[in-house]
Amino acid sequence: MSDQENSVPEQETTSLVRTRRKVRQGKVTSTKMQKTVVVTVERRVRHPLYGKFMTQSKKFHAHDENGDCHEGDIVEIMETRPISKTKSWRVIRVVERAK
Repeated sequence: MSDQENSVPEQETTSLVRTRRKVRQGKVTSTKMQKTVVVTVERRVRHPLYGKFMTQSKKFHAHDENGDCHEGDIVEIMETRPISKTKSWRVIRVVERAK
């Protein structure tokens, strides 16, 4: 077998790398910036000593190109290259609209 037969095409390798990016789901808490939303992601973590489940939250600045997110929406965000000093995530889709 030659070396060329074993190699994976360039386009397939880039798509494999893209699928490994982190994806989080959270609630939009602020839309006051242009093309940027603040998404709060909550996760339940068990306390290492006492075993009680605690809710931890973290805020992410996500890029919203079209500006179709509103406060209270549940959105899915994906990790991406740094867009600005604080923005390294982008909105993939709106899971649920706010009522």
